[in-house]
Amino acid sequence: MQKDPNKGYIALLGWSLNAIEAAENFDRRYIVVAPDWAEEYCQQHNIPYVPWNFERLNDRSIEIAETLKEKGVDVAIPLYEETVEWAGAINSLLLDNPRIYGQSLLLRDKALMKRRAQLGGIRVGIFEEAHDKEDVVRFLKRVNQTLLKLDGDPNDPIHLKAFDKAGCLGHRVIRTPDEVDTIPDEEFPVLMESHLDGWEFAVEAWIHDGKIAFLNISEYVTLGYSVFVPASPELEKYREQITQQIEKLIKAFDIEFGLIHPEYFVTSDGEMYFGEVAYRPPGFKVFELLERVYGFNAYQASMLVFDPKSSKEEVANFFPKEVVDANGFAGCFGVYPRRRVVSRLEIPEETEDHPYFESHELTSPVEETVTKRTAFGTHWGLIYFKGEDAHTIRDLLKRQEDLDFYV
Repeated sequence: MQKDPNKGYIALLGWSLNAIEAAENFDRRYIVVAPDWAEEYCQQHNIPYVPWNFERLNDRSIEIAETLKEKGVDVAIPLYEETVEWAGAINSLLLDNPRIYGQSLLLRDKALMKRRAQLGGIRVGIFEEAHDKEDVVRFLKRVNQTLLKLDGDPNDPIHLKAFDKAGCLGHRVIRTPDEVDTIPDEEFPVLMESHLDGWEFAVEAWIHDGKIAFLNISEYVTLGYSVFVPASPELEKYREQITQQIEKLIKAFDIEFGLIHPEYFVTSDGEMYFGEVAYRPPGFKVFELLERVYGFNAYQASMLVFDPKSSKEEVANFFPKEVVDANGFAGCFGVYPRRRVVSRLEIPEETEDHPYFESHELTSPVEETVTKRTAFGTHWGLIYFKGEDAHTIRDLLKRQEDLDFYV
């Protein structure tokens, strides 16, 4: 597509073919910043590219920002969790605003993030940092003491999460002191938090000039397994409340532009609790699901709101109207093998014959023994569904959990 020199020049941090394809078909110049293994592919396909390995930020980190500045790049967009800090460091220099780097640290460190949210008057559960197993046992006891548990009552669980990993990675649920022994020492330090009972959901909000340009609510059917967009009418009825929460978040974290992907819980009495927020595209191909129902490309949407040269009019014209402009519901299910030994991929007939079934990206197993899942683990591929009714898609996604795709 013809590139407009009057619009922003964008650096994509990390590797995503879908993001590159979106950039190719958008009217802004772009460059991909990825590790050296991407070089050959970029040369073959004429993709503008600069090599950089995203190790921990160090004394050399400023080099990449200076390289991009010399090329005339206006802004850097993080494509996954590990590049959020880098985007903050680079954009601090490109946009001449040192606070952006500090903000990226808050959006990476889950303990700092919760504190900042709390200071902004946002409801969070009880949380603490743990440096060793004793800290975890103490926290488990204290949380349950606070809940006035009696001897013999089952413990309320606590959650352990890595400080700076994406999504479900490193997530454990601990109910008894004995389970604490199973945590390897190298996982410390971790964030511990109390269990929030409620309906968990996620939001994707594109922000321009400190205001929400488009807000999607993603409904989890089962966390780690399945999601669909837009949310069901039962969850959408909280849209106004959710919008207020996002506005609080924008204010608390001082967010002027970009895409945020926060997670919340809504309790049975309608209270909203903040889980965490990410400054990057969501997992589980939610961007692709949004394109299926709304027709806009969510990667291009991110380039638009990140670009300091985008006008209010251009942003307003790009986005459809939430919910009313959606053409049905699109969802996906992450497949985990349910058996310990598998030899082949076999899509269940009831899945393939369902009118909502669209496609899958499952491949035949390479090994026969299924590795034991640590924490949530990584799914083996996604199955996509789309249809007219929210409840049908929700039940369908739930049903997939009982089926074997690998036998």
